Formats: sequence, structure tokens, C-alpha cells
Amino acid sequence: MAAAKILIIDDEPSIHNIVTAYLKAEGYEYVSAFDGPAGLTAARSFMPDVIILDVMLPGMDGIELLAKLRRASNGYVIMLTARSEEIDKIIALSVGADDYLTKPFSPRELIARIKAALRRLQSIPGPLEAAPTINFSHLRIDPSARRVWVEERLVELTAVEFDLLMTLAQHQGMVLSRQQLLEKVWGYDYFGDTRVVDVHIGHLRQKLGEDRFIETVRGVGYRFEDK
Repeated sequence: MAAAKILIIDDEPSIHNIVTAYLKAEGYEYVSAFDGPAGLTAARSFMPDVIILDVMLPGMDGIELLAKLRRASNGYVIMLTARSEEIDKIIALSVGADDYLTKPFSPRELIARIKAALRRLQSIPGPLEAAPTINFSHLRIDPSARRVWVEERLVELTAVEFDLLMTLAQHQGMVLSRQQLLEKVWGYDYFGDTRVVDVHIGHLRQKLGEDRFIETVRGVGYRFEDK
């Protein structure tokens, strides 16, 4: 089996040194880039499975680069943000990051998140693993093609958004807590903030165009209904 491919985009050599040491120990293939334009070029040529992306970059900041990356790569993006810059985390998730870590961070935690992301990516059904279409009153999900329709309108979802919707739909009528969604979508050893769930749920609701599909149960979590 080919080694997973990891791209690190950060302007701090010390970050590259420690992260690549851990990646090498895990047997991953990796490439480093130290500014925004180099990171975009590397993403297009290397086609990474996971991208570790810093917000503050020379040449092109991480937020602008992330928007461009989403047009060039389907890689799972873990954003690195400064601990004090809360707005960076929200903007990063809004632009298309799948997850984020605040600096300084534990390399072991980063590796745990990479492993969880790779497990999730590897669990996506292949073309020979056909799964039946799931039909609701106003919404249809094709797990094999990873496509979603509201009535007859095809809805474009990111990988995380699709997995969130599938998880909620497979538990129709049940309330799933943010922690349960983190465990099921991001992985059981996910250490992150539950706000990442809220941001992606917000994106999902906007794309579905109907608030009724995903109900917020205050103080608990979310419930899927299609009546």
C-alpha cells in the first residue's frame, strides 16, 4: 500500500524539522513548502492526502492560499493558527479548512489528527463498493458517488460536510452530541474544539438551503429530520 502523502506549508524551519521527523517515523511521504506560492505549486504537483497549513505565510497568507487550494486539491486541510487569534480559526473553517490546531501544538496531537483523517479518507467507499441510495422525503443521498440532492437540486458538499450529513441521516430522529459527531466524523482520538462541528453544520445548512433538515437541540447537539 502506498504511503500517505503529507504537505507541510509553514515559514518556520523549526516547525518543518519537528513535524517531518514525526512523519518520517510514521512512514509517510512528505513535501515541505515555506511560502504561499510554493505551497500552491506543491499541492498541485504532489496531490497530498493531508495538508498542514499555517495562517501566517509570506507571499500569500494561509486564508487566501486555502481558497485557492480548494480549487486545486481535495486534500484534508489542518490549519495552524496563533492561539490568540480566534477569528483566524473561524475564517479558516469558513474558507474550507477541515480542522485546526493552535500554536504551539503537540506533534503527537498533530500525528493523531493526521491518522484520524487518513482513517476517515480510507473508509470512503470505492467504486466497487456500491451502497444503496438513501431516500428521504425531500433529500436523497448516494453514498457510493458521495452526492446529495435536495428535491432535484444537486448539492456540492466537502468531504467533511458529506460525512456529517451521512452520520446524522443514519441516525435520523436521534440527537447526536457534538462530541459524538467529532468521534464519528473526525475520529475517536480527535482532541479538538467542538466549535469545529458548529461551523461545518452551519455550512451544511446553508448548502442544503433548508433549516428543517438539521435541528439544533440546545445544550445537547443536533438531530436530522426530513418531514
